[in-house]
Amino acid sequence: MTGIENEQKVVKWLDGTEHWVNRGPSNDIKLFLWHKPRRSGTRYAGTILFIHGSSQAAQPTYDLHVPGVADTSVMQWFAERGFDTWCLDNEGYGRSSKHRDINFNISNGVDDIAAAASYVIERSASPKLMMYGISSGALKVALFAQRHPDLVDRIALDAFVWTGKGSPTLEERAKRLPEWRSKNRRPLNREFITTIFTRDHPGSADDALVSVYADAVLALDDSVPTGTYLDMCANLPIVDPVQVKAPTLVMRGEFDGIATYQDISEFFALLPSSDKQLSIMPGVSHASIQGKNFLLAFHIVHGFFSMPPRKY
Repeated sequence: MTGIENEQKVVKWLDGTEHWVNRGPSNDIKLFLWHKPRRSGTRYAGTILFIHGSSQAAQPTYDLHVPGVADTSVMQWFAERGFDTWCLDNEGYGRSSKHRDINFNISNGVDDIAAAASYVIERSASPKLMMYGISSGALKVALFAQRHPDLVDRIALDAFVWTGKGSPTLEERAKRLPEWRSKNRRPLNREFITTIFTRDHPGSADDALVSVYADAVLALDDSVPTGTYLDMCANLPIVDPVQVKAPTLVMRGEFDGIATYQDISEFFALLPSSDKQLSIMPGVSHASIQGKNFLLAFHIVHGFFSMPPRKY
């Protein structure tokens, strides 16, 4: 179920450290964390925990280094600006445990985040975390903020979906609901990974970057759980915006087919915090941080995570 044994032939992860967290009634679920500390000499700006989406583990998503292309690792980019950065492989993905016979849905992913967050906070200069999630990872971050408001400083929800109403991607995906319900994992291959970048707006990502990204993803997984797909096709809404009290950034690519502008704007309107932003990213499709305009997403998140504290 994994290609980890071939990983070093494809990609090397640099300038970080591996961490492991155990959770579950028998403490038998092992969760993998990757840590890249802020660059020496920079002023501490906060601690960020990055949460991946439905079809890839954390390191390919957040610490990808593409030869000849600068700044493709979002973790490195933020570490150079004073942020202590962490990413998590949810159970069922990457290096984390895969032995349980379940589909590893969004709620289960939130339980993973709770275990990881406690571990990271114990090693952090801050009692609360900034969190960024993309796609189903954004749903996990929002639901985590709803369940654990005391552990969250600021959250960024990229490629987020609330009800799914009007989503062309989810409408197409729902045609395979019987398949998602019948098994706990779905196969992962290069052809599918390429469709992530072509289904919304062909040309929004460089072929060279997509190729390196696919290599990195497939080095860790040749299948991924069905739980998040099932949740996004059949169980939305999962998050109650009224209960998400943290300062929140909602991000949508101009061409993203996972959610309509109306869907996320209605979610945004119901968020109770006055400290919130809705950002539409021009020239961006679903996978914002691997597209041609990935630096746009980096800067939007950095601006929100670097906001000065409110004085009254």
